[in-house]
Amino acid sequence: MRWLPLTLLLGVPHLLAQAPASPPPDTSLESRFSQLEERIRQLEAELADLKGEKQSTQPAPQPSQEASRAAAQPPVPSPQPDLPMAEVIPTTGTRSADFYARETRMPFSGYMDYHFNKPEGEPGVADFHRFVLLFGHSFNHRIQFWSELELEHAFVEGGEEGGELELEQAYLDFLVKPWLNFRSGIMLAPVGLINERHEPPTFNGVERPFVDTVVLPTTWFEPGAGIFGDLGKGFVYKAYMMAPLDASRFDAAEGLRNGRQKALESVMQNPALTGRLEYHGLPGLSLGGSFWTGKSGFATPGINPRVNVFEVDGRFSLSRFDFRGEFAQTTLDKTALLNSLLQRTSGVNPNIAERMRGFYFEGAYHLLPREFRHDFVVFSRYENFDTQNKMAPGFLPLRQFDRDAFVTGFTYFPEPDIALKLDYTVLRNQSSFIKARNGLNLGIGWWF
Repeated sequence: MRWLPLTLLLGVPHLLAQAPASPPPDTSLESRFSQLEERIRQLEAELADLKGEKQSTQPAPQPSQEASRAAAQPPVPSPQPDLPMAEVIPTTGTRSADFYARETRMPFSGYMDYHFNKPEGEPGVADFHRFVLLFGHSFNHRIQFWSELELEHAFVEGGEEGGELELEQAYLDFLVKPWLNFRSGIMLAPVGLINERHEPPTFNGVERPFVDTVVLPTTWFEPGAGIFGDLGKGFVYKAYMMAPLDASRFDAAEGLRNGRQKALESVMQNPALTGRLEYHGLPGLSLGGSFWTGKSGFATPGINPRVNVFEVDGRFSLSRFDFRGEFAQTTLDKTALLNSLLQRTSGVNPNIAERMRGFYFEGAYHLLPREFRHDFVVFSRYENFDTQNKMAPGFLPLRQFDRDAFVTGFTYFPEPDIALKLDYTVLRNQSSFIKARNGLNLGIGWWF
């Protein structure tokens, strides 16, 4: 692994003396939902007063300019509904109004991103990469439903490689206690920084980090069930049992990525275990760690390799500066037998490694004063990702898959929920024969 200085990160230290300190915008989807929920509850209380039903409530404060530029913090799981809700009380029907008063509906949300990618020496490509809609419903204050439907690359044509229509999330939450709640359905694996928080305004760069694409196969979702909760003092957790990966589809270039079953009649033989622990106890600081472990050989007769994934990450905001970093490692056993079996059945040796590893560091700086509604962020990120980090005896690594990337660019927010992005990626590998291509990327992403 190599370490490169982030010398291109900043050239504007004099701005610190010209403008007051300003934390980054709070663009957390769960935070926005929580604010909407409080406002709806306030309006419901006012309506109850008009009907003569005296209720005591404390109005929720409206977000200020400072709040819109507050440091982005991940959501803290809570046994209370964390999505905006509207009470449903019908005026007709056989059921009583009291029954329906316990049922609430949550509005829909969504996010989209549109990209233009220009690899070095190749024509540029414009792509409406993702169109995502999220729908939810709260049956009562204890049982909630949430879903995510995603269309990739603008259209899907049967039998052709033209796009994907995916049900990425569809699960029920059963809320019991702050520290113990239950979840079941199609869920995102709680692994890494990006897999559960991948909306475009939440990260810098047009494309998601390479580490979170190659070493960790974001977006990673499967059917399963598990628990989650708030342990207090800044600690929150998730722990699930989910469908395993398919080892017959691993390869040298993208590691585990093609082994995702993606909830398509997922085989549940030898379910995998996964979990994440996060800490948010200090202002501006978020730390996390996650794991995945499970045998993945249901499609490779006689060979059942175990996949272990370990990941740690952190984010820190100080004045106008943001920092984040992540380290991820994947290990597999029985790869010599697995490579031999797949070569005999397909005629091609996938050269799957015993160990894959990646990490990145990113720094960012907010240029505009905090009294501005919009924001302008410059950033630089160094990544190292190697899907051939360690091979089984008798197998040689393919050096073109030991790669480095230096990504630098900016993100402009005309509104906190809209991100206009530009970056240039310098990509290198360790091969003497196969050259990696640099690239210019432009994108726009938004959520609502």
